[in-house]
Amino acid sequence: MVDARAEVEKKLAEFQALQEQYQLVASQRMQSTMQEEELASAAVEVKNATGKVYKSTGFVVLEADKASLEKQLVEEKETIAVRAQMLAKQEERLKARLTELKAEIESLAKGIQASGG
Repeated sequence: MVDARAEVEKKLAEFQALQEQYQLVASQRMQSTMQEEELASAAVEVKNATGKVYKSTGFVVLEADKASLEKQLVEEKETIAVRAQMLAKQEERLKARLTELKAEIESLAKGIQASGG
């Protein structure tokens, strides 16, 4: 019975750690998705711009070549999109493991209750 309680406590600690990791990954994925959308929007604005275009570099705003800026924005968007996809896959794996752990904890808890603990 003591072993079962220790096992439940161990699984609960793992569950809580995975839950925190899941929340962090989900937050990072959402940020990446938002960045991706912002970069796509900026690329469209640059593409449709007439005249000079500018880009911000730190605290300085510089004139930029329209074609190279558009290319840079598209490349950054693609990089962020890959990161968002990787985070989404990691999020799915964590969610699946959380579901497994929850079932294991519930099963162990029922075993403890059934044995009168």
